Amino acid sequence: MNEVRIGIIGIGNMGTAHAKNIYGGKISRLKLTALCDSSKTRLEQLRPEFPDIPLFEDHNELITSGLCDAVIISTPHYFHPTIAIDAFKAGLHVLSEKPVGVYTSIVREEIEAAKASGKVFGIMYNQRTTPIFAFARDFIASGRLGEPKRLVWNITNWYRTQSYYDSGSWRATYAGEGGGVLLNQCVHNIDLWQWIFGMPKSIRAFCAYGKYHNIEVEDDVTVYAEYENGATATFITSTGEAPGTNRLEISGDRAKLVLEGGRVRLWELKVPEREFCFNSEKGFGSPEYTYSELDIDPNGPGHNGILLDFTNAILDGTPLLSPGEEGINALTIINAIQLSDWTDQTVTLPIDAERHYELLKERIDRSSVRKVQDEVHDDGGAGSRWKVQW
Repeated sequence: MNEVRIGIIGIGNMGTAHAKNIYGGKISRLKLTALCDSSKTRLEQLRPEFPDIPLFEDHNELITSGLCDAVIISTPHYFHPTIAIDAFKAGLHVLSEKPVGVYTSIVREEIEAAKASGKVFGIMYNQRTTPIFAFARDFIASGRLGEPKRLVWNITNWYRTQSYYDSGSWRATYAGEGGGVLLNQCVHNIDLWQWIFGMPKSIRAFCAYGKYHNIEVEDDVTVYAEYENGATATFITSTGEAPGTNRLEISGDRAKLVLEGGRVRLWELKVPEREFCFNSEKGFGSPEYTYSELDIDPNGPGHNGILLDFTNAILDGTPLLSPGEEGINALTIINAIQLSDWTDQTVTLPIDAERHYELLKERIDRSSVRKVQDEVHDDGGAGSRWKVQW
């Protein structure tokens, strides 16, 4: 096989973007061969732009058509794991849009199905392709940070208007989406948090629901987390602040990193802080340090980078930058945040998945379908709203 034939299931904003990029030949050795959407209207809208691409209303028909070696799943969240399981059983490779699912128990079934199939399983964590984040991860792994102490991420520039939430009946509902800013927007940042700094041992969280919008899910969140070594993390996000902030600060006993405005600022201590603290005869002052500002690309290839990486993994056997099974890490943190707020307690990881689903189901049962405008679709290009916003 010298190319991958791929179908896309779910042709909303993100699915359309992937379709245009692949159909336009922007990803080497990846060929668009089928499209699927449950909306007949949406399929008719696509015909002029993709005249030679077979269209399907049912994902199972696409999966069993013989037209595809792999699929991209870009449907509403709840369908991600169930469609992936169907695709794996049919012997197809799978690239899932984020999040990998809404609750961890079904995602564990998805991961088992992927393992049983022997097929490539990826997730669209496109911000992992950003060199500025990869540097932070490698810096910590190299030991230059020293013993990790603290991560503080203020990521409040996910601003959304009421019109955005009114653009689809599934948006901002527990029945349609399973959550708000946590699952839809800043799942990228939560993935990067654990990818760079590791998984915490416990979480205490506070969420506000419909604080800034007419929605039933969270649009403002504050999280405090603790690690086995005593390190802590604070994570703040919202879709209701303008102008928002994107500032990531990571501290250790040997260095401090600040990622903000597309720049990396670095302080490296000449003597580890713990050593200085107990050896210094002075009551004030601090360890000497060197300061630098690093010239690192703040953008990266984004979605197309993940598409190419997925293709290379299938054809060449190269390791994935964003393996699908790692999607459960960010989802575990998100479910822990939800569970902490819903129970007004600190939650220890791994979470009680049954208790989380029980409380989620209560919210699903109370959820109401939103009245919406006509369905709104993006132009499908790799627009600026899908890049890292500094």
